[in-house]
Amino acid sequence: MKYLVVLTDGAGDYPIEELGGKTPIEAADIENINALAAKGEIGMVKTIPDGIAPGSDAANLSVMGYDPSIYLTGRSPLEAASIGIEMSDTDVSFRANLVTLTGDGEYSELVIADHSSGDISTAEADELIKAINEEFQTDEIKFYTGTSYRHCLIVKNGTAKQKLIPPHDILEKKVGEYLPSGENSEFLRDMMIRSYKILKEHPVNKKRAAEGKNQANSLWIWGEGTKPKLKKFFERYGITGTAISAVDLIKGIAIFAGLDSRDVEGATGTVDTNYEGKAAAAIDEFSKGKDFVYIHLEGPDECSHQGDLKGKLTCLSRIDKIIVDKVHKYLEDCGEDYKILVVPDHRTPVSLRTHSPEPVPFVLYDSGKDIEFSYEKKYGEKYAENGRYFGSGVELADYFFAG
Repeated sequence: MKYLVVLTDGAGDYPIEELGGKTPIEAADIENINALAAKGEIGMVKTIPDGIAPGSDAANLSVMGYDPSIYLTGRSPLEAASIGIEMSDTDVSFRANLVTLTGDGEYSELVIADHSSGDISTAEADELIKAINEEFQTDEIKFYTGTSYRHCLIVKNGTAKQKLIPPHDILEKKVGEYLPSGENSEFLRDMMIRSYKILKEHPVNKKRAAEGKNQANSLWIWGEGTKPKLKKFFERYGITGTAISAVDLIKGIAIFAGLDSRDVEGATGTVDTNYEGKAAAAIDEFSKGKDFVYIHLEGPDECSHQGDLKGKLTCLSRIDKIIVDKVHKYLEDCGEDYKILVVPDHRTPVSLRTHSPEPVPFVLYDSGKDIEFSYEKKYGEKYAENGRYFGSGVELADYFFAG
């Protein structure tokens, strides 16, 4: 049996008047996914447990079969593993975004305009992180370059008791009331404020400004956590697998779960990611004998954070026409039973521009089950509400992998 998960990050949404009251999934051109829905199962799954913030860390752990209330020790430690950072049990890791702040006056009066600094390139970001380290690195504190705007701060013998707010939750708001607070938060707040003075005058940002691009003019520190201990995926389900993603978070989960993580050239985590390359990589992993491939597509989420409805629809269509179509055809021709699961990790409504915790729709196709074809059964929130309901991502994972 082969298992394919197509994780459409942030694809879940609300009905949108501009789309005639449909959600983006319902309105998108996704004929291949709808064909799977017509012959498979559709339903809703609650990927975010009560009391846990609706982040991609909790949601992707959940979809992979790991209860976030047990295994989630913070987002950044998962990303740190992907970067190659060896954390000790007493280290604390933080996500360090490069963000765009706008406005005049004191730091607290500035507005967070872009959590991703216009999807800054990793090469540009690396120059900025070097400047940050020149200012702040000590025996206890060090910043590490990640991917694009996503970076990592390691604090030795630190604490993870601060109150820290994700930057994508406060877009277009003044930052003052959202700065780090709580126990041992002063040094984080100080670094963020001082980083603005360093970065806004950096040659990288002066060049970006001249080119009309968003400047990466401040750090934003959040996602604190300690080293997790995940049970190996093979021990849970008895199958081997590979994760394919442009996002360090997903690569880190794969590392801790004992899955392989495969990089794809040109995979950006945006609407213009290398869909062809991801499809080809998935097919290659299956052809090498892997039982399971987890293809993570960040584009719908990034478009939602930017309020870009057109981009979100484009992402969903490209996922359907390239990823699902090509890998499905390969699985159909390989002569072995297979299952395909298409599911978002969480909702990121375009109207909110941040994550929300409501259940998300899934479609599950099993080549070994003879389900009567139905033109009335499509993929989307309103259709899935009449289908099977799973109270957690772990329940869905157990059903998908274990039967």
